[in-house]
Amino acid sequence: MFGLGWQELLIILGIALIIFGPKKLPELGKSLGKAISSFREGSAQAQDAVKKEMKEIEKVVKGEKESEKKESKK
Repeated sequence: MFGLGWQELLIILGIALIIFGPKKLPELGKSLGKAISSFREGSAQAQDAVKKEMKEIEKVVKGEKESEKKESKK
């Protein structure tokens, strides 16, 4: 996970515990989890939109090539 070992993660967790306190830490973790989830969802939607546009572009290009072939046969 980001090239961090368990020791580094433990140190980061300890520092976060000192800074935010034990009462705020679960809320912070929950907020971070929601943010990551939202980012992943947005990323997936963006990828889907790009794939859809690429398929539409491929259809248009294939249609143009087929029409060029028909015109060259005439």
